[in-house]
Formats: sequence, structure tokens, C-alpha cells
Amino acid sequence: MKVKSITSSLSRSLFLASVFVLAMGACKSKKKAVQPEPEPAPIERVEEKPAPQPPAPTAEEVAVEKLENAFNSVAASGNTAIANQSIEQTLAMFSNQDTPVLIVIHEENGIKDYDEPTTIRKYLEYLKDTKKNLNFISDIRLDANGKVSELELRRK
Repeated sequence: MKVKSITSSLSRSLFLASVFVLAMGACKSKKKAVQPEPEPAPIERVEEKPAPQPPAPTAEEVAVEKLENAFNSVAASGNTAIANQSIEQTLAMFSNQDTPVLIVIHEENGIKDYDEPTTIRKYLEYLKDTKKNLNFISDIRLDANGKVSELELRRK
């Protein structure tokens, strides 16, 4: 009986030890489950800045757009009276009727070759007669009053 009692005592001791180990393991896992999770780091809020406004067009850019439209209007005029009216309106944008108009016919290594110089009045009359605007404005100079004092054109 002593062997049975030793075996049974040993069995009981092993059983109690295993229950104790399980109980200890269960306690640890409960503590982990009960512990609150650490708070996440605060997220920085980036304030959206309004998109930058495109810069306002310069006086030269506005003048170029108006002149391109005026040149196209003179060239596309259906009759002489309308063309003459468009010419007079366009001449008001220049410092005088004899404002030089230079037409670049060739450029190489920064050196420009020009067609025969003309005046704005003659160029507008040419547009009226040919009914074709084959040039675009490549350079413009304005005087202190905001009127065109020199114009450089190139072939389209």
C-alpha cells in the first residue's frame, strides 16, 4: 500500500502542480487582456493651404492677346468698312501710326534677319488686303502710357 500511496501522492502532487501552472498561465494572459492598449500617437493635422493663385498676366501678355485678336479680326473682315473700323481700333493701341513692325525671317545663333521694316498702319493694310494673318507676335515693347512702341513678328 505504501507504493500505491506514494504513487497516488506523486500523482496528486503532479496534478496539483499542473493545475497551479495552468492557473498561473491563465492569470498572466488575463492581465494582458485586461491591460489597456497604449494610446496611438496623435496624428498631426496638416491644414490644407489654398492653391496658389496663378500670377496676374503682365501688361505685355494682355497687349499680345488683344493684338493677336485684332490682327485676326482685320484679316477675317468680310468687307472693307469693317476692316477699316478694326484697323482704327487697333491703331489706338499703338503710340502712333508709324510704330515700327519688324518681321523676323530667319534667326541663327541669336542673330535675327528681318524683312523690310514696316509700320503698324502698313502692316494692318497688308492684313486687310491679303486676308491672311501668317505671323505671330514674338516681342512687344510698351511705352510709359502702356501703348505699343515696337512690335516684332515671326512666321507661324
